[in-house]
Amino acid sequence: MPREIATVAFKIPGGGASYIPFHSKSSLLDYDITIFDPSIYEFYGLHEDYRGKPCLDDSHSFRLKEQLEHWRQEIHGALIAGKTVFVLLNSLQEVYVATGERTYSGTGRNRQTTRQVALCRNYDFIPGGLKVRSSNGTSMRLEGKDNVLAAYWSDFGDESEYRVLIDDDKGLKLVITKTGNQVAGARYRFKNVPGALYLLPYVDFERDSFTYEKDSKVFWTDKAISLGKRFVGAVVELDKVTLQSAESTPMPTWLSSNNDYSLPAEMKLHGKLLKIESQIKSLNKEKDEVLSKISSETVLKGLLYEKGMPLETAIVEALKLLGFEASQYKDSESEFDVVFECKKGRLLGEAEGKDSKAINIDKLRQLEMNIHEDFARDEIDEPAKGVLFGNAYRLTPPEERGDFFTQKCLTSAKRSQTALVRTTDLFAVTRYLSIKKDARFAKKCRTAILSGVGIVEFHEIPEPKSITSTDVESK
Repeated sequence: MPREIATVAFKIPGGGASYIPFHSKSSLLDYDITIFDPSIYEFYGLHEDYRGKPCLDDSHSFRLKEQLEHWRQEIHGALIAGKTVFVLLNSLQEVYVATGERTYSGTGRNRQTTRQVALCRNYDFIPGGLKVRSSNGTSMRLEGKDNVLAAYWSDFGDESEYRVLIDDDKGLKLVITKTGNQVAGARYRFKNVPGALYLLPYVDFERDSFTYEKDSKVFWTDKAISLGKRFVGAVVELDKVTLQSAESTPMPTWLSSNNDYSLPAEMKLHGKLLKIESQIKSLNKEKDEVLSKISSETVLKGLLYEKGMPLETAIVEALKLLGFEASQYKDSESEFDVVFECKKGRLLGEAEGKDSKAINIDKLRQLEMNIHEDFARDEIDEPAKGVLFGNAYRLTPPEERGDFFTQKCLTSAKRSQTALVRTTDLFAVTRYLSIKKDARFAKKCRTAILSGVGIVEFHEIPEPKSITSTDVESK
């Protein structure tokens, strides 16, 4: 029967394995063999540097820690079930992540909040921990006689390189450097656990020479496909050898499911396990509630990266913070992105998000049509002022974006007396207002939109250096 194989965070040319993204919540119990590439670049997101290493924001910190813990548990569960797990030892990645704790100093306006961070490594998902250090090279050899990697190494020794060296002696040494006898590959087995964890020198399947482009599509080369198929075959054979030489036999279901054979210490531990699982269930429920609250409390962030309905929702919430009465409008005949008003006037807005370009004149035409359609309604006595909300280059960090509106859009906006609002600017002012109630500043923002023709320039945010989590804590 064919072995079910999964690769996590990388793809093998030529197929033969199911691909799983590193951020997935997939179970490894569906597969006989799993192969990991422990790369965590996808979690970096927008970050600053701290002590020469990336320092992730709270959101990416949470996601990374959660995912590393997910894979640690999945690997542990797979090994208990007698599966074989392989890790291709990619480069060591170290980042600082938020711990969720804050420390405070000073008082009043001088009070400062410091976010606590801790060092996190891409190898933290290995059960029991793994100490590695950065080192690069290709000069390696197998350790000892009757090495279980003999067949694999004869085919892939020349394709392998070490990007880290192992600094602990928990496992069986399999590959060492030719000079210095440093460990570059090993096998881990855990007490009373039938599965095996292999830590192998890296095999790079993402070399530039392994792909080519045709008709705007990327394909594997024949050489890459051949290497991929050989690799899958070698791993399957290594898995067979591992199972044949297993130090223990997986417990039969007739034994594991029958309490008549249970031992006193085992029953006591099972009771403790049930209690822990109950606590985990309760904590998971609490975590889901907190995540739900985080989702509802971060709607404004949609102003920075969303399009379509999520962007419209974020704009409505932002306008409410500015003191407008705002909502999306829909009836049997009309549908408008946002209608908003205050004592000084009534406005109608259109929202547009672009992945990698500026907002063009097309959306302005749509806005003018909507204004005429809105004015035609019996209950409307005056045309609404038009406002075009643009989130240009939405997938690029705000500080790296180009012009939000095309020149034709700017010219047409001046002719029609339309206000153009960059949603990144709207985020900045409403973030301030979400932290600190400032009716005077909110009124200035409303006035800027009401009187704006062309790009709206909001007033400078008061005391920008004081807009920190200190204000949130003191509310």
